[in-house]
Amino acid sequence: MKTNKTNIPPLLVFIKEEAGFLVGLATLMFFMTVGSPLLSNLSGWVTPLGLFAWLFPVMLWLSFRVVAHADCLAIKFGEPYGTLILTLSVISIEVIMISAVMLTTNTNPGLGRDMMFAVLMIVLNGLIGISLLVGGLRHLEQEHNLQGANMFLVVLLPLAILNLLLPNYTVSTEPGTLSVMQMIFQVTASLALYVVFLAIQTMRHQGFFIEAENTSGDDDEHDHLVIRSLPYHIVMLLANMLPIVLLSKGMAKIIDFQMAELKTPAALGGVLIALLVLAPEGLAAIRSARNNRLQRSVNVCLGSALATIGLTVPAVLCIGLITGNKVVLGLSPVDSLLLLTTLGVSVITFSSTKTNLVHGVVHLILFVTYLVMIFDH
Repeated sequence: MKTNKTNIPPLLVFIKEEAGFLVGLATLMFFMTVGSPLLSNLSGWVTPLGLFAWLFPVMLWLSFRVVAHADCLAIKFGEPYGTLILTLSVISIEVIMISAVMLTTNTNPGLGRDMMFAVLMIVLNGLIGISLLVGGLRHLEQEHNLQGANMFLVVLLPLAILNLLLPNYTVSTEPGTLSVMQMIFQVTASLALYVVFLAIQTMRHQGFFIEAENTSGDDDEHDHLVIRSLPYHIVMLLANMLPIVLLSKGMAKIIDFQMAELKTPAALGGVLIALLVLAPEGLAAIRSARNNRLQRSVNVCLGSALATIGLTVPAVLCIGLITGNKVVLGLSPVDSLLLLTTLGVSVITFSSTKTNLVHGVVHLILFVTYLVMIFDH
């Protein structure tokens, strides 16, 4: 990690370090003025593809800046607060993006479900698989805190099953949906479980989420960061999140239009948005595993999966209750089977303190299965 001790004028330093924010701000101004008619009258394939090729990398750049500032805050606060700040920053983007789209359109009642399921598959199978494979190839075996992983999973399992599988079996409303009373219960239960988990993670049992002292890891993981004051990183983290949130509606319109034009599965849109949100955090998890800091990788991945359901479900259901719009949470039979298999394999993977590349390969096979099933189920 570095601190700013150069003789370059502060304004030029700011422009260099926060170029992503400035580009994102300029992009936002364009889409709120000149670009607004373009988004309202999408046609053909040249304009939508051009707008996507512009918007996606800009939003991705902003996401990386959000994660960079979250990492700086993480260094200042230390673990386990570090990965918690990182996780909440990324999941907040996801929740706000889904909420923004749901409040402006009701064309896809399963948007929240598709997004949550995509995040779970990407995190629990894609990111964990790559992290364990990369770590296993370089270090043969890696260790993590068994109690921490178990704590994540013991909360994640009921949250996933109650919110994504149970709605398919209730009879008071049509399959996949919940009654008003059930929605209120699910909001309360999800928030209660997540709040209790946070209390355990940050207060009573912090040691469960900290890597063992004898772990041999590389010390250069944060060498690319420039550490500044606490208020600076808080303000810039929020400032980089704002354009992402405001541009999310435009991105959703472009993706929906392209999916309809190309006649691709609707779930693919959720995957694209999830990849956009998770890319920076995913790279952080993979880098940690490569540097033999598996506990941080576990904290990031399992923390993201847990926060996705614990925070997204209440947001989606509250919007449904307020607007009266239909919300579909129940997964299809194929997706339900994939979710149960993923949860079962995750429990087995983290039932021991050590992991190797075999665990990574298994999770990656499940991730590829998910991608195949999107196009042919």
